[in-house]
Amino acid sequence: MMTDTAALELLKDPYETFRLADEIRRKAVGDVVTFVVNRNINFTDICINNCKFCSFRNRKNYLLSIEELKRKVEEAVDFGCTEVCIQGGLIPQADLDFYISILEAVREVSKKIHIHAFSPMEIVHMARNSGLTTFEVLKTLKREGLGSMPGTAAEILDDRIREEICPMKIKTKEWVKVIKEAHGIGIPTTATMMYGHLESWEERIKHLMLIKQIQRETGGFTEFIPLSFMWKNNELGKRTKGVSGFEDLLVIAVARILLYPEIKNIQASWVKLGIKLAQASLNFGANDLGGTLIEENISKSAGATSGEFLSPEELKELIIRAGRIPKQRDTLYNILD
Repeated sequence: MMTDTAALELLKDPYETFRLADEIRRKAVGDVVTFVVNRNINFTDICINNCKFCSFRNRKNYLLSIEELKRKVEEAVDFGCTEVCIQGGLIPQADLDFYISILEAVREVSKKIHIHAFSPMEIVHMARNSGLTTFEVLKTLKREGLGSMPGTAAEILDDRIREEICPMKIKTKEWVKVIKEAHGIGIPTTATMMYGHLESWEERIKHLMLIKQIQRETGGFTEFIPLSFMWKNNELGKRTKGVSGFEDLLVIAVARILLYPEIKNIQASWVKLGIKLAQASLNFGANDLGGTLIEENISKSAGATSGEFLSPEELKELIIRAGRIPKQRDTLYNILD
């Protein structure tokens, strides 16, 4: 495995790093660029945490009813979505039964649609409120229909940074524990990194190396998603305004190089980066553009201006115009077309 010191050398000549990342992308996945037809459902913005980067928490104090949730799932099914992605704030007393009711609502509408839901932070929250272990919670959720989990709540996996930006959130050790438990019982997850705030390149590389090590042990990550910090309407944005587009591309390139060959798929978030930069990222190591989303609240509340929805046709056109081959996938990267 490349050392942290060797990894830092990648920053000395960004253009060589870009070239190498594109070469590795071609070796790993060829010229195919994937996307998923999904719907994002943020079921509540009520949250007991006080993350300094969050612009979503307690803005409207809403909680979707079961009927509203089912209606959104019905719309997703009618549109042809293969996945619903479900996350929300931490409602004070929400226990395992509450989260099971969400899964049951989805399954009442569709037995087939893939449920990609609940971050490691949400798993810890429901375990605490239910007097259960996170392992017991995960086993129950899988039995009730959970298909995979977003590996969000990772931010930067370094407790010095976490103490600054999300002091009430789970620590690095807890995030790793939940992720490994999920992988161990056959719940795959994504891996993420929110960068561009108070962290250094050393801490980014440390984060990437930890993700790489977990993947070597479990093989449970489907993809890595770098998430550029959105600085509007939040406390952390008063201290830092994020990074340049050039640095966004460098993060993607470094991730592609460091995570190879353990992680095959590197996703560019068009919501965070904007459509043109996400398209450009396909030449810098990325091979996936994420989903159609249909509805997106968290990035939008922090100032994202790229919209909440791209149709499959628009995503295909973006990919073709970048000189790549578009393919629709499911959550687990099985090609559907």
